Amino acid sequence: MTNSSVNPLLEVKNLCMNFTTKRRGKKTIVKAVDKVSFNIQKGETFGIVGESGCGKTTTGRAIIRLCTPSSGEVLFNGKVISGKMNSGLRRYITDNIAMIFQDPIAALNPRMTVEEIIGEGLKLRGVKDKEQRSKKVREMLLKVALHPEHATRYPHEFSGGQRQRIGIARALTVNPRLIIADEPVSALDVSVQAQIINLLNNLKSEFGLTTLFIAHNLAVVKYFSDRVGVMYYGKMVELATTGELFRNPLHPYTKALLSSAPQPDPIGEKRRQRIFYDPPGQKLPEELFALREAAPGHFVYCTEEEFEKLKI
Repeated sequence: MTNSSVNPLLEVKNLCMNFTTKRRGKKTIVKAVDKVSFNIQKGETFGIVGESGCGKTTTGRAIIRLCTPSSGEVLFNGKVISGKMNSGLRRYITDNIAMIFQDPIAALNPRMTVEEIIGEGLKLRGVKDKEQRSKKVREMLLKVALHPEHATRYPHEFSGGQRQRIGIARALTVNPRLIIADEPVSALDVSVQAQIINLLNNLKSEFGLTTLFIAHNLAVVKYFSDRVGVMYYGKMVELATTGELFRNPLHPYTKALLSSAPQPDPIGEKRRQRIFYDPPGQKLPEELFALREAAPGHFVYCTEEEFEKLKI
């Protein structure tokens, strides 16, 4: 789904994540992620955006194997990481991929000090020297604009923004090749959100990070991402570079999503017209739909008939 001349760092092929629910003795299969495909080049920030419940967080969790994919394939640097889990594969994933979680309170162990939280990854990777771990932890605290003396404190002694900085430091301290940032600013105040996004931007440049950025805030995604994938009900319905997607949305859901974003200009906000996405009442067979390239690098999930009208 991107420049085919360069081998992607992460490649997701037809990823599915199903959950089984049981009510009144009847089992129902819920398709949280349904045949999602995309790839991420080294050094790129790929954003996934969509409303709550669309499957974007589950996609990130399936990639890092916090939940086991039902089907499909995930490759990291050419190696399949979606297969049967064993100690070798688990080590490979944790050595290369780290995650920043959405809730900075729930993501940190309240019984561990900041030094123990950030240094835990180093310890698991065989860094036995306590002084060496402590030095690295204090270096990372400075990188995320916290003080080294914060290392002896516990999570409850920090604000939400500071806790998220600790989570970022924990993810970066093991030098991962890919960061999965799962709505890292959604639980924070607007002013703190800007601080964290600017921090991530600076760290991205300094560490040469490759990032999967999951969010529902369109302004944040537009500012932070190189390419964007739009998800709706477990499907990737549109995928394009950030500028192209915001300038020329093709899928009706994407148009509706962009129209819902408030404008900072009062005049523009007054003139803003909401577009409401009303899916067809009569569902067409799923095999008629595919993610088709309507323009170079711009993919949209549609039928062949719809595709002929969309080609630009």
